[in-house]
Amino acid sequence: MKAISRVLFSALLLLPLLFSSCNKNDGFNIFSIDDDKKLGMQVHDQIASDPVTYPILDQTTYRDAYAYMYTMRDNILNSGQVYHKNDFQWNLYIIHDDHTLNAFCTPGGYIYVYTGLIKYLDNASTLAGVIGHEMGHADHRHSTKAMTEQYGISTLLDLVVGKKQNVLTDVAVSLVSLKFSRENEKDADAQSVTYLCPTKYHADGAANFFNKIIASGTSNPPEFLSTHPNPDRRVENIEAKKAALSCGGGNISTTEDETDYANFKSLLP
Repeated sequence: MKAISRVLFSALLLLPLLFSSCNKNDGFNIFSIDDDKKLGMQVHDQIASDPVTYPILDQTTYRDAYAYMYTMRDNILNSGQVYHKNDFQWNLYIIHDDHTLNAFCTPGGYIYVYTGLIKYLDNASTLAGVIGHEMGHADHRHSTKAMTEQYGISTLLDLVVGKKQNVLTDVAVSLVSLKFSRENEKDADAQSVTYLCPTKYHADGAANFFNKIIASGTSNPPEFLSTHPNPDRRVENIEAKKAALSCGGGNISTTEDETDYANFKSLLP
């Protein structure tokens, strides 16, 4: 009976946490915004400690390349559509790996983009679409919602009895290899359109990436598509979202979209 009472008492203690972790943007998530930031920092530290796997370009040496990407990030953040704009870091890191077509964003908004992806793309709108997609994962807190489903009640009880830090460390390790669900990917695609719609970039920029993958006919899709929805369907969904929001064609000039982007790529090693 005492054991049951303890469980009930723990559940009562958790009620404020559960209700505070639900809102229209985040859904059910046992982790707080502060937890997202701590997890992001832990993953960032893990990546920084492994320069062989993650050779990050120095931000001083490649100042102009980073400035280009930070301008792009600022355009997205200033769209008025990023829910956690002021909560997360939204720091950018370029990983020097020309063979990897990938980008990812940790909880708390640490954005990583591989040189392989940057060089593969043809214009600024496409890169902005991909970055917007990754920011959508962090902004809608897909990682910690996935961890909520994975850890469940055991994590809740650990939070109650004060083992939170150990749990967060375990979760941070899991986040490095986390695969998002199809629904999460669809949501991030939609967010990319929503973010870009008020900006100068083409709102369907992310679709250009998928169209290029489709046109290449590769039998070995990049990590970005490994367990994700069919590229053709993703293009359809992105274009449908753009139409639903009545987004224009983007007012970025061809010169800026393509020529300036080519100059940006030439800044990379």
